Amino acid sequence: MGFIAWLIIGGLAGWISGNLMRGGGFGLIANVGVGIVGAVIGGFLFGLVGLHAGGFIGSLVTAVAGSAVLLWVVSKIR
Repeated sequence: MGFIAWLIIGGLAGWISGNLMRGGGFGLIANVGVGIVGAVIGGFLFGLVGLHAGGFIGSLVTAVAGSAVLLWVVSKIR
């Protein structure tokens, strides 16, 4: 997947998870960052349970799930 696709998926995943977990987005740069880190976390967690998602939608679902986990952990630390 190309760099632009990573940014698009990261932005969308960060925005979606921000709305699900906290009630609002974080701004463009923070959304992309949360989404990309969440995609890594989601990919790791999905791999642990044997799930593999492909394509744009699968990558987005993985990134949103990972971003939600990331935001949940951050909210517990605060």
